[in-house]
Amino acid sequence: MKKFLFDLFPLLLFFIAYYFAGIYVATGASIIASIGQIIWLRMRGQRIEGMHWVNLVVIVVFGGATLILHNDAFIKWKPTVLYWLFGIALLAGRFIFGRNLVQRMLGKQIQLPAPIWDRLNLAWGLFFLLAGGLNLYVAFSGHFTEAQWVSFKAFGLTVLMLAFVVAQSLWLGRYIEHPADDPAEAGIQHPAAKNDAASEKN
Repeated sequence: MKKFLFDLFPLLLFFIAYYFAGIYVATGASIIASIGQIIWLRMRGQRIEGMHWVNLVVIVVFGGATLILHNDAFIKWKPTVLYWLFGIALLAGRFIFGRNLVQRMLGKQIQLPAPIWDRLNLAWGLFFLLAGGLNLYVAFSGHFTEAQWVSFKAFGLTVLMLAFVVAQSLWLGRYIEHPADDPAEAGIQHPAAKNDAASEKN
């Protein structure tokens, strides 16, 4: 939960700053918060994940363009660019370079059959592409106000991702492999094996 809130900090600060001072102050606050995250992790000697670096580059480029050109279209594109980068990386990694990036990230925590890892990687890749497209629709379709887009950016996309994670977890529960469930691997003899061993001794 601490890590989740830490990763959400720039987004929450963006939302709060927007309602007190508008889109441009919120953009500046988000840039500062993202830079602050990197500095904080560096000072504490903690590992800086690739996601943090990608997010920092995207927010500095698109947030900086928003402030310099005084055009909020750039910051509205930011979530889409970030999500599409993740989605393309997952799909290209698997189908072009033969690498399952989701398995590389989660393989130490859970064990799954190879086909399930491929489905999981595909599901996350498509999710990021669809989420990026949904952000563009809310931001530029003309059916939503700027304030509604800010709320969607801060909470809508987050809730959507949490719902996807929950649904994915329920689905994965059927396929997660538990080596310890195998009596032989757990160091526990099956009762029949114990009887055979006893008979051999006699």
